[in-house]
Amino acid sequence: MEYYTYIVRCSDNTLYTGIATDLKRRISEHNGEGNLGAKYTKSRRPVELVYKKKFKNRSDASKEEYRVKKLTRIEKEKLI
Repeated sequence: MEYYTYIVRCSDNTLYTGIATDLKRRISEHNGEGNLGAKYTKSRRPVELVYKKKFKNRSDASKEEYRVKKLTRIEKEKLI
């Protein structure tokens, strides 16, 4: 199974980082499909996928998510 670390840009121009196995489904969830998605993005819809990186396992994707979350906004914008 493949995993992705991703960043979405919210409607208020903030950035949210997460991991997923199915990016299309996860972005739909963040945008309100199903009643799922993160609490953070719920009030900041719609969101737009602006970055993704594929990994072969959950561990590596989680490590990258942790690394990205520690970056400053400027560093994240450069990554995007």
